[in-house]
Amino acid sequence: MTYYTYAYLREDGSPYYIGKGSGRRMYQNNGRCCARPTDKSRILKLKEFDTEEEAFEHECYLIGVYGKKCEGTGILYNVSDGGEGITGNSHHMKTDYYRKLVSEKLKGKPTNRPPGNKGIPLTKEHKERISGEGNGKSKRWRITFLDGNVIELVGISNWCKKNGYHKGHVSALVTNKDGRMKHKDIVKVEIIG
Repeated sequence: MTYYTYAYLREDGSPYYIGKGSGRRMYQNNGRCCARPTDKSRILKLKEFDTEEEAFEHECYLIGVYGKKCEGTGILYNVSDGGEGITGNSHHMKTDYYRKLVSEKLKGKPTNRPPGNKGIPLTKEHKERISGEGNGKSKRWRITFLDGNVIELVGISNWCKKNGYHKGHVSALVTNKDGRMKHKDIVKVEIIG
């Protein structure tokens, strides 16, 4: 199978989305944060690869170079840093190469932290909500895995950190009603209370 990276272009020719795919992926609408252009001349295959890992790395590189609007770092509507997809491989390609690229790009730039939030101590209630413990205000989650195992948790932040999952990707599976997407070995996520 051949993998590739692709771009969706604005009318001025600048990219607004970078993706990785195989087959006809770049012409499909599902599973993206933005719609593909209706004009097919604004869909551009950038580079082909023999392995999916190489395509993921190139996708990460391009997203790092162009930057993301949601983080105030660039022009792309991509939400993730790239390196993951519905193929189900647990890549989330944070390679040494990609880390170095992002580190060099961000050197000397201010963080996105709002001014005035530094050094404000958290209340006990806030700490409990973040950790998913205590006063019951955190959401209850049911997570189903590929092997059929099901777990229930209160709060997912700490669980995701401890077990190597990306909280945003786990949360996104709540809307995955048809079960076509997954994150690593997680196939279904429900909020149960």
